[in-house]
Amino acid sequence: MSAKTEAAGQVLTRAVKYDNEEKYAESLICYQEGIQLLLDALRSITGDGKRQKLRQKISEYMDRAEVIKQRVEQLKAAGSYHEQIHIENNSTGHSYERLFARFLDDDVGVVEVEDPYVRTPNQIYNLLRFCELAVKRCPNLGKVSLITGQESDRDTYQQHQRLEELAHSLGERGVKLAVQYSATLHDREIRVDNGWIIQIGRGLDIYKPTESKFAIGYCDYDLRKCHETTVDIFHKKNVKNGK
Repeated sequence: MSAKTEAAGQVLTRAVKYDNEEKYAESLICYQEGIQLLLDALRSITGDGKRQKLRQKISEYMDRAEVIKQRVEQLKAAGSYHEQIHIENNSTGHSYERLFARFLDDDVGVVEVEDPYVRTPNQIYNLLRFCELAVKRCPNLGKVSLITGQESDRDTYQQHQRLEELAHSLGERGVKLAVQYSATLHDREIRVDNGWIIQIGRGLDIYKPTESKFAIGYCDYDLRKCHETTVDIFHKKNVKNGK
C-alpha cells in the first residue's frame, strides 16, 4: 500500500464516521480530500487489475459524496441544517482553517463576529488570524463587523489602538473593519452572508497558551491544545436579506 493510499484510507475512514454521525459538511470535505488522494495514488499504480479495483472504490466514494452534497443542499434550502462539533480539553487539530474554511468562499462579502472577549493582545491576535483566513478564502470580502466588550479604562486605549491597526491593514486589502462595543454582549457567534452561522461556546478564544514562544503549536494552531468547547453550525436561508 502506497503512502497516498494509506493517507486516503485514514481520511475516508473519518468521512464514513462523520457520515454515520450525520455531520454531513465535515463528511463531504473528508470524502473530497480522500478521493483526491486516491486519484493521486492511481497515477503510480501499475497493473490493470489493481487500477480497476481502485477506480471502482473512487467511483463509489464519489457517488456517496454526491449524495451527501445533495443532502446538505436540501437541508440548507429547508433552513434546517445543524451540525455540532465538540472540542475536547487538550485536543489538537482545530485550527480556524479546519473549523471555518469550508464556510468561507467566493460568495462571502460580509462577515460578522460577535464575541465579548476580543480585548487582550492574545484575543486580538485570534481575531487577526481569523481575518487572515477570511481574506485568503473570500476574494470578494468587503467588510468584517465586530461587536465586542471594552477593556478596563487603563487598557481601553491599547485595545482601540490594536483594532485600529488591524482595521488599517484590512483597509489596504479593500476590507473595512467596523467595530462596535457592548457592555451587555454575551453571545459568541460568527455570521457569514452566504448563510452560515457558527456559534462557539468560548468564541474565538479556544486555544491554550504554549509553554513558550518557541514551543510546538505557537505558530501552527492545528498543533495548539484547546480548551473544551462546543461549536454549533447552522445555515439560514436568505441571510443576505436580513437576520
